[in-house]
Amino acid sequence: MKIRKLSLALITASATLTAAHVNAAGFQLVEHSASGLGRSFAGEAAVADNAAVLARNPAAMAMFDSIAVSGALTYIKPDVYVKGNTGVDALDQALDNEDVVPGAPVPAGYFIQPINDKWAWGFGMFSNFGLSTDYPNDYPAGPIAGQTELITLNFNPNVSYRVNSHFSIGAGLNAVYGTAKLIRNFGSNSPFPASGNAAHLEGDGWGYGWNVGAMWEINPNHRYGFSYRSKVDLKFKGDFHSDIPEGLSTNPYGTGGEVIPGKLTLNLPDIFEFSGYNRLNQAVAVHYSYVWTGWSTFQEINATSDGIGSVMQKDEKFSDSYRVSFGATWYLNPEWELRAGMAFDRSPSRTHKTISIPDNDRYNYGLGFTYHLSEQGSLDAGFTYIQGKKGSFNEEGVEFVSKGDAYIVALQYNHSF
Repeated sequence: MKIRKLSLALITASATLTAAHVNAAGFQLVEHSASGLGRSFAGEAAVADNAAVLARNPAAMAMFDSIAVSGALTYIKPDVYVKGNTGVDALDQALDNEDVVPGAPVPAGYFIQPINDKWAWGFGMFSNFGLSTDYPNDYPAGPIAGQTELITLNFNPNVSYRVNSHFSIGAGLNAVYGTAKLIRNFGSNSPFPASGNAAHLEGDGWGYGWNVGAMWEINPNHRYGFSYRSKVDLKFKGDFHSDIPEGLSTNPYGTGGEVIPGKLTLNLPDIFEFSGYNRLNQAVAVHYSYVWTGWSTFQEINATSDGIGSVMQKDEKFSDSYRVSFGATWYLNPEWELRAGMAFDRSPSRTHKTISIPDNDRYNYGLGFTYHLSEQGSLDAGFTYIQGKKGSFNEEGVEFVSKGDAYIVALQYNHSF
């Protein structure tokens, strides 16, 4: 194999690294609530036990007869590694990393207000997508070193309408704000200074979409939810520069350290969800979900600059993916509820794996509880262990092995007025 060829390929690794291992498929986030975390988000579009249902199904607002607010904070602690086997000891040492993804908090907040017996409105602030990786500036495998970060926040106003006692519909608008940062260093194996920037792209931007939902309530103990959230093209504008001498490289484009305008459109997928909730008796309910994500919209990362064209490009070639989950709730008494669940996530990069997103299928196991502090207030806590499958793939003649597990905890407070 050609070490130089491998290095150039790693330099152009996209702005979407291995956070895929710690959330849902790709770099999707499903951590919208502590109550949902405890049941592995099974039944999220139908359970409607607090205002956080707004993140999954706007039609569920019709089930609330008073103002409801919820605030949640989730912390994700990943354990992700990537190992390479090139036959060159020094390069293998550079490619092996046991701590690819740092821990990160994920906040969320929700508000629902009935207007009358037919109409309700609500507002949610949460994230559907995000990732973070961090390497030391002098990391030996410089072309994949540095920082990769994507943070998104969805501002989501919604309305719902109760058609009759069994059927409700809802719709909303999505204004998604995002910040992105991609820094790649040369590393100690390069003729350039180890901490120099092979590529530095940083910016922010907005994207817009919509969502709809429906709820079918057979009776108070059995209901089904349907929801759809449109794709969003998140358009970043910012700055790009590279310490590669101008004219020496086109991918990434060498600017000789000069800062030039850069822009990037990130194609975020659409999401469809079906959920069911069935309370079998006074003590036990079961719930389940099927979530389909249209990841085939995400085919590449391509940063451009006016007058130059592409300054950094990386194929990703994602495929559509799905998530299935099943859970149960035990209503012990008026104060305590216990819940558990499990889920399976299908990887969207199953047909085209790369060092930039070494994503694999994963299993989720969740536990949680609700404690009712009063008639108006309740506290939720949830814990999930994510077990990622080990996967191998070949890129630029190098065999890679990757695996990612994660531990996730969340707390949430709910209040009704």
